[in-house]
Amino acid sequence: MKTKKMNSTKPHVVVIPYPSQGHINPLLQFAKRLASKGIKATFATTKHTISSIYSLQNVAVEPLSDGFDDGVYPEAGSEDFFLNSFKLNGSNSLARLIENHLNTAFPVTCVVYDAFLPWALDVAKDYGLFGAAFFTNSAAVCSIFCCVSRGLIELPFKPDAVQCALPKMPLFKGDDLPTFLRKPESYPAYLAMKLSQFSNLDLADWMFCNSFEDLELEVIEGITEKWPAKLIGPMVPSSYLDGRIDRDIGYGASLWKPLSEKCKEWLKNKPRKSVIYISFGSMVSLTREQTEEIACALKESNYYFLWVVRESQFSKLPKGFQEEVSMTERGMIVTWCNQLEVLAHEATACFVTHCGWNSTLEGLSLGVPMVGVPQWSDQLPDAKFIEEVWGVGVWAKEDDKGVVRRENLRRCLKEVMEGKRSEEIRENASKWRELSKKAVSHGGSSDNHINDFVQHLRCTSSSSVMGDDHHVPQREHEYPFLDKAGLITVK
Repeated sequence: MKTKKMNSTKPHVVVIPYPSQGHINPLLQFAKRLASKGIKATFATTKHTISSIYSLQNVAVEPLSDGFDDGVYPEAGSEDFFLNSFKLNGSNSLARLIENHLNTAFPVTCVVYDAFLPWALDVAKDYGLFGAAFFTNSAAVCSIFCCVSRGLIELPFKPDAVQCALPKMPLFKGDDLPTFLRKPESYPAYLAMKLSQFSNLDLADWMFCNSFEDLELEVIEGITEKWPAKLIGPMVPSSYLDGRIDRDIGYGASLWKPLSEKCKEWLKNKPRKSVIYISFGSMVSLTREQTEEIACALKESNYYFLWVVRESQFSKLPKGFQEEVSMTERGMIVTWCNQLEVLAHEATACFVTHCGWNSTLEGLSLGVPMVGVPQWSDQLPDAKFIEEVWGVGVWAKEDDKGVVRRENLRRCLKEVMEGKRSEEIRENASKWRELSKKAVSHGGSSDNHINDFVQHLRCTSSSSVMGDDHHVPQREHEYPFLDKAGLITVK
């Protein structure tokens, strides 16, 4: 295919997330960053999640089909079926989206896709478009999975093999490793999805990772020949970092209704740096035993606390605990809240987190000390870095039954809230907050990488839009469909 210089039309980037809150947020934030730099950005997500997108400036939103547009999803444990359906239906609807813009003032020039969805890159290349993979894990975790996908590390994991393959990484022990890799038979669908990120990566024009160089430069240096990603994070709303995107006070998407006013009113009357904030994200489901241990640790530690417990998890709280909490000002339990607002509040002193990467980045960006209570997957290595590498918190380790006991959690809370170790953690947390701001501010490493991407899009065209021999795929032959019964049919 031939390429030409771009005409005067603005580059148009379609951004596609995996349809869960932890993936929607950073990719939506990236779309806003691109729009703030003069790029036309369209955020394409499933019809189920599109209703959660709100208050966006300069970012268009369009639906993609995952095959379950009526909102009726397969039963739990059917991850393979969902992913197959999303691949088939998503490929078709992405192709249609691209074609709908072909003869407009803003034809699509690039597809930025969640690395969990490599089929989006195949569609982009079928149309001769630029393709950019966006990784939502830390660079360290991505590096590990990259080495597994390249056959450099055999499964199940052996800690010494990780150290050998990734010399810039800290030494891992058995319990530090992602659960998918320590026990590959336990989550086969999720492991396959993690590894599929690298299946066609050689076709991508760019690779982006939601991290920043000061945080993980050594990790990137150790893997750059195999995984040359650019670190463009943290993808946190601009008002909490550089403030260069007007009125960017939130991600602009929530699959749950936050209780911000209730939380703010409660926090308003608390002393500075006195409140422990506890949240385990949108997907983690604690066992009843673990929930009870956390409740007892909070009660016995005698600190103020704000605990997010999803409505479906309320029954796991100890009997009478919620009523006891509601009768005092010592604690507050809510079903959801605006996490960024809570972390940024002057009353917040500590973040008890599952160590999902978004939550970890938010804690780092807001300078909040953390107590890690990781549950699975990449949360374990994230917890390791929180304690051992960045020094911004402690990891509350579970016992041989897989439970973090109340006395252990109570000790960790005290270590972060009081004493000399607490002072060191707070100093480190403040340092990383400033480095987070620096990365996305004018002239920062992440800002420079995004600017390079934007400049390239402005100076060159995708061959599909400007090439003389542009090929439009025949969708009815190249993109199969799922019928309403979920059966694959090829016309």
